[in-house]
Parts: sequence; structure tokens; C-alpha cells
Amino acid sequence: MIPKIILSSGPAATRRTIGYLYGKGRANEHIDPHLVASWNGFAPDPGRSPHRDPKDAMAQLVAQLDQPVKMLGDKAPKDTVWHCPVRAAPEDPILTDNQWAEIARRMVAAAGIAPDGDEEACRWVAVRHADDHIHIAATLVRQDGRRPERGYDQRAVQREARKIEIDYGLRRLKPGDGTAAKRPTSKEHFKAKRLGQDAATRDVLRLRVRRAVAAASDEAEFFVLLEATGVTVRFKLGPSGDALGCNFALPGDTNDKGEPVFYAGSTLAPDLSLPKIRRSLATTSPEPVTVRPGDPWHEATAATERIPHHLTHGEDPTAQGQLVALGAVMDLLPIGAPAAVRAELEQATAAFERATRSRITADLDSTRALRRSVQAIWRERPSDSDGSGFAMLLDTVLTAVAFAAHWHRMRQHAQQEAAAEQALVHLQVVYARIAEPVMAGLAQRAPSPQMKNRYARHLQQAVPEYAERILNDAAWDALATVLAEAEAAGHNATTVLDQALGQRTLDDAHSPARTLTWRIRRLGERHSPGPRAQAARAHSAAQRSAASIPSAAATPPPQAPPARRR
Repeated sequence: MIPKIILSSGPAATRRTIGYLYGKGRANEHIDPHLVASWNGFAPDPGRSPHRDPKDAMAQLVAQLDQPVKMLGDKAPKDTVWHCPVRAAPEDPILTDNQWAEIARRMVAAAGIAPDGDEEACRWVAVRHADDHIHIAATLVRQDGRRPERGYDQRAVQREARKIEIDYGLRRLKPGDGTAAKRPTSKEHFKAKRLGQDAATRDVLRLRVRRAVAAASDEAEFFVLLEATGVTVRFKLGPSGDALGCNFALPGDTNDKGEPVFYAGSTLAPDLSLPKIRRSLATTSPEPVTVRPGDPWHEATAATERIPHHLTHGEDPTAQGQLVALGAVMDLLPIGAPAAVRAELEQATAAFERATRSRITADLDSTRALRRSVQAIWRERPSDSDGSGFAMLLDTVLTAVAFAAHWHRMRQHAQQEAAAEQALVHLQVVYARIAEPVMAGLAQRAPSPQMKNRYARHLQQAVPEYAERILNDAAWDALATVLAEAEAAGHNATTVLDQALGQRTLDDAHSPARTLTWRIRRLGERHSPGPRAQAARAHSAAQRSAASIPSAAATPPPQAPPARRR
């Protein structure tokens, strides 16, 4: 159940609000508007007054609601109307008028508009014109002339909505912390539909601004990128002429006067105000992106793979910063993604956006490497003919998002946890479509049975607790292929495998063989050690081996061999 508070001002605010509630709606969606509850139980109902002209009934209702406001004259508050639509979920059962009336009473009591038993409270009405929602309208002067005590009323009605969901067996929404982006209004939705847009302007702008922040290396480039995507920017200037804030608009989105409709960055999302955008850009400028030529996929993957460590062992501000950077990665991923998965990836990005913000202030200092490496992919568009680079990065993103959901869960960030889990569902669909052909291609180049047996023996010695899972995994042939390719490139296969095993635990890996495949693919494509380095390693290993052999005098008598571990 979603309640949303809207304040209105002006001498005709009550008349406009009641006129809308009893009108046809913006798309003739208001069917049978009628009163289900009011402050006194017998307010006039313009929707169901068979013996009275509806216009007269509406004028009488407006006059009664406005009476306490008119009594104050010039001392009336600026905002005079409190309007709260309350909507049930599509899958919820249809409630009766009496049930909606009780819900309305609970809402106005929770908000401080009309506390239980307070006969001098504000005047209010609840109007229903659809099965799934009501509108509560109240005037913001009590009948004794005082102002209502409605501090933090938005949070109060949300808390009451969570209780109502339990009491009525409705879909239970996640409690928020005030860091969510503002949802498009019904007016904005209808306008988008009228203009033929797939999404409301607010949502389109938020995505474009977020992508520009993720892609830009400095403030100047940020505004250039916005202009390239068709976004119009209007600055709020201080006395010195410096930009203190900025508003954004889409071409073609105009008001009744034909003027562009601008949205302040902070109203698109709490982290899109100009000061916060500048803070994010500071992590990518002014230093240039430093990535080895032809290796941006590996750099971005390695940086993303460190996120779970930060989320598990880092301080909360550092972890929150990593989530911001992970959101930037996901903002840019769809741009270079194959067309077949782009729409699904867009949905994952839109879902995860909610998981990038919480009440914890983000420390962005540790995110520089990740942000710059992902920017390198976006700028350079490196070759990825078989899709392995994208699949490799996507594998680490999947793991990082799973850790993000767990991190939020441990801190009781319900909305953020749900957003990360929703993003995970979409990412798993994308990964299956991208990774399976790549893995199949690698498996077709599997080395000889003798080489596979050699790798298998080392796995059984190095990680006996994982060996059976890895060897029975569908990705085992692909893992053997990349080990053989690393060996052919001059690496020691067992050394590379040991390095991959030591990077991070495999306990949380859905497919250990697949995870090791990507790690070894990255390690194997690094510069292999030269002949001298290989000889030095071999000499050092021989010395360590000789030092470990006991002298003949110290050799203990032979013993029976220990039982082999199974």
C-alpha cells in the first residue's frame, strides 16, 4: 500500500483538489467518484447526491472544508490543502468502502491531521473513484484555528501503511529510509503515455544524468555528454556567478505555455544534486585513465572482484562507496552490451539504482580504480569478439550484487536489499545468455585427457574440499582449456591455478569451475615470466625442496604409509 502526500497552496487550492477528485480524471479514469469517509461522517457527497445538483454539493463541500482556513484570513498558512492518495497493489483483494473508510481514518490520525478523539482536528474527506485506491483531502487549519502537528507526516503514513498491510492481508512493501528517488506522479505517467514515451520524463532524465556521471571524467565532460543525449541544462547561479545547482529537461516535454519542464537534480534522486555530482566526478578527475592497452576488461573485472572484500571487511562508508561505484558500472554496462540482452540489463540497472543509496555517507576514495577502468571500456570499446570479456566482468558483477544484497540485509536496509535481489534476477538471465556460448566455445578446445588428469590431480591436492564439485562441474572442460592456454603462453599452470584459488574463497561461488575459469583467463593473459624469471623460480623451488629433505643422520626409521585421504 502506497500513500503519497501532496501539498497545495493558493486561494482556490481546495476547490481545485475537490474538483479533480470528483471530475472525470485526466484520462476519464474516474468512475463513480464518491465519499467513503469524512471528518464528521455526514459531509456532502457531490458524487452521490441524487436530490441535489452535484455542482451545488461540491461548492458546499469546498466551503465547509475551507471554513477554518477562511477564519484566519491573512494569517492562514501558505499550504492550505493536504492531499494523500493511498493505493493498493494490483494483486491485493478489492476492499469495501467501509474498509477504505477505516484506512482513511488511520492515515489522518497517523499524520496528525485528525488524531483519534480530537473533535477540533482538521476537516478532511476520503474519496474513492477506483477499486484500488482512495484520495484523502484535508485543509491544514484545525477547527480551533491552530495548525496541525504533522511533523514527519510522510514517514508516519508510511509506517501506518506497513501496519495496514498486515492487518488487511495486503502485499507487504519494504520500509524505506528516505533515500529513494521520487516516483513519477500519475500526472507524469499520463503525460508520458500521451507523448508516446515508454517511461515518465523523470525516470528518463534520472537514467541519462546517472550515465553521464558514470562516464564523465570531469564536470565539463559531464555537461557535454548530457547535451549529446538531448538533455537541456539550466544552471542556478550564485551572486558570484558560480553554478550552485542545475535543472534538467527533455526536448518536447513542455508545460501549458510551451516552456520546457525542468527537474532539479535533487528531485530526480538524492545523489544527483550538483554538489553531489561534483563529489562523484572528483573520483575520476583530473588524472587520466591508466589501463594497459587491450586489457580494460581485465582491469574492470579485477576492480569489481574486490567489492565483496570491501563489503565484508571494510568500514560502512567505504562499503557504501563501493556500492555507488558498482551502480556506475551497471549504468554503463548496457551501452556496450549485445542487443539481445540490453533490455534485460537495463532492468537490472534500474532496479539496482535503489541499492546504491542509504543513510550511510559514502567514502568514494577507494572507488577510483573501478570507475576509471569501466570508463576505459566505455571510451575505448575494446575488442571482445567471443564475448568472454563481457561475460567475465558480468560474472564478478553478479557476485558483487549478491554481496550487496547481503550487506543491506545485515543493516536492515529493506528497500535496498529488495532492489539488489531484483537486479540479481535480471543479471542471472543476462549471464546465462552471454556466458553459456562462451563456455561452450572454450569447452570445445579442451586439452588432452592427459593434461586434464594432471590439472585434476593438482586440484585434488590443493583444494580437496572443492575438487569434486569442480571436476563434476559443466564448466570443467572450459577451465582445463584456459589452464592449457595459460601454459602455452609461458605460465606455469599449477602456479596460475594456485594464484586463482588464493584470490578469494569459493564458498559463495555458484559454479567454482566457472569462477576459476574467469580468474585464470585474466591471469593467463598477463605477461608471462621470461626465461630468466622462470629459471630463477625453478632454482628457488629446488632450494626450498632440498632444504626440506632431512639429512641421512636425521632420517627417521621407515614407517607405514598413512591412509590416503578420500
